[in-house]
Amino acid sequence: MAVYPGRGLHGEVVSALGLRIIRSDYPPGSVIDIDALEPEFGVSKTVIREALKVLGAKGLVDSRPKRGTFVRERDAWSLLDSDVMMWRREARREDDRLLADLAELRDAIEPAAARLASLRRTDADLEALESAFDAFAAAGRDVDQLAAADLEFHLLLLKATHNELYARLDMVVTHALEARNRIQHHPGAGWMDPVPDHQAVLDAVRAADPGAAEAAMRFALRDSDEDLRSGEPPFEVEHQV
Repeated sequence: MAVYPGRGLHGEVVSALGLRIIRSDYPPGSVIDIDALEPEFGVSKTVIREALKVLGAKGLVDSRPKRGTFVRERDAWSLLDSDVMMWRREARREDDRLLADLAELRDAIEPAAARLASLRRTDADLEALESAFDAFAAAGRDVDQLAAADLEFHLLLLKATHNELYARLDMVVTHALEARNRIQHHPGAGWMDPVPDHQAVLDAVRAADPGAAEAAMRFALRDSDEDLRSGEPPFEVEHQV
């Protein structure tokens, strides 16, 4: 899944329009008025059209002769696209199950990934996992270091499956962990020591024990799942669009 970099005016327009669509400011079927957007954003029609092409690639809009550019139904959206997930998190619609869905998807993905990793990991994979775990264990209450090392550990585990499709699910894990960290891992918050759970996963992968690896990961996910289902605090957005 390509992640749109979101740089410059072009990126600002993409993000603003994407968020509006997710929030239903532009409901499905509505036509996007390019002429009205040009003065609003202070950019040319070319920039607007290029931004809409990006949104079209994400399944959010479509263009037809004599109809113009219109918002597509939700079932056409690329829901695993990183930007779409970020806009859904930022929009915080009460009827959006994104975080609960991410928790359920992690339950399906990561224990099975740990099982495969225990069977397929190379020495290089194990060395990388051990390095990420050491950084994780050394982070203590440094929330930024803890979050970065935790994410690295989980992504390396997907990579160690040597299954290209598992590796492409990195955005699911990334957004789930980012949301969990905003809920739980912040200064002043209390949380259970996550090191023993991750140690158990690493030990099972090192021992090439698929049953233990799967069980350890399932156990490690329990608190993260509960946090995700509880929802995350609002984003602090500098410029509301």
